[in-house]
Amino acid sequence: IIFSAPFAVISYFLIWFVPDISTGQVMWYLIFYCIFQTLVTCFHVPYSALTMFISREQSERDSATAYRMTVEVLGTVLGTAIQGQIVGNVVTPCIETPLFIGKTNSSVAMEELNMTHDTGLLTDTRNAYMIAAGVIGGLYILCAVILSAGVREKREGSELRSDEPVSFFRGLKLVMNHGAYIKLIAGFLFTSLAFCSAPVEEVAPHACSNCELSFPEAEAATLTIPFWQWFLTRFGKKTAVYVGISSAIPFLTLVAVLDSNLIVTYIVAIAAGISVAAAFLLPWSMLPDVIDDFKLQHPDSHSHEAIFFSFYVFFTKFASGVSLGISTLSLDFAGYQTRGCSQPSEVNFTLKMLVSAVPVGLILLGLLLFKLYPINEEKRKKNKKALQDLREESNSSSESDNTELASIV
Repeated sequence: IIFSAPFAVISYFLIWFVPDISTGQVMWYLIFYCIFQTLVTCFHVPYSALTMFISREQSERDSATAYRMTVEVLGTVLGTAIQGQIVGNVVTPCIETPLFIGKTNSSVAMEELNMTHDTGLLTDTRNAYMIAAGVIGGLYILCAVILSAGVREKREGSELRSDEPVSFFRGLKLVMNHGAYIKLIAGFLFTSLAFCSAPVEEVAPHACSNCELSFPEAEAATLTIPFWQWFLTRFGKKTAVYVGISSAIPFLTLVAVLDSNLIVTYIVAIAAGISVAAAFLLPWSMLPDVIDDFKLQHPDSHSHEAIFFSFYVFFTKFASGVSLGISTLSLDFAGYQTRGCSQPSEVNFTLKMLVSAVPVGLILLGLLLFKLYPINEEKRKKNKKALQDLREESNSSSESDNTELASIV
């Protein structure tokens, strides 16, 4: 975490920097974007895996996960607000299509309009993005310092460990052969794809002039995470998954049935936010239970927490990348016009499919996979008791060895 944070900030800053080169700008942005994502992963994997090292109690780890997800959503809202407010001060008006400019020399007129617009706002736009990158980079460093200085790992000497550590590749093979983990990450992948592929904010150009509909979704997710934390402790995690994630289906269906308008879009955004809270909180809170189950089945294999969490992080990024690619390509095939004042009718239909039919199908598939997930509340309690018994046995044997060694000395 300490190593990756400053380099991640530098690479993020360079993503928004416009190099004074005539060729190779695509490679510039591609290289620094890949470096940034790599460094963010270096931060995210140990940051997520710390959940297993701050407590051995399942209830405390669930509580820590709820706090972590709440602050992550708040951070998303804060980052979006900072970027939007700073960059939003540079007004970027929509551009009429050549049909509205006039058929005579329409391409020339459009080119002249673009050149005039770009010349007038290019400097202000560059400065705005650089300022926003600097502010967000400063917050990144501040959070990394607080995390590294304020969180202490609790490595118990009496943990179930063998004298000989297991190699990484053997540990990876053991982890990927653990059935409960495979079912959990599969369900997590499809539900993540469902909510990432529903670009609710893309409907905004058809409903209002400002595109801030991601804020109701994020705010709803932030406010309902404590509720889902209470719900899972009261009714169990699998029940919370079914209720929380499926609750978005009726509202997503409204998008396909009703015409797009401001009220419907806000309702769908808020309902999606409530389900997003459940879709991202609950699988993360279920992961420590899988690790406990793995420890019982492989008591001589230890220190694989990072492998479990790294694949979770991977599938989060994978879902985001795939959904972004699908959404962008679908809108491109439908004839979406960047900064266009109006869009073809095919774009409206494509948006409805991306917001309704596609996520509903992915949600149903994800819930089916969660149905196969074997760790229910009864199984979780049995694992908890079995781990406590093994730790007590390990402690007793360790104390006996120490006593025998002292007597010999």
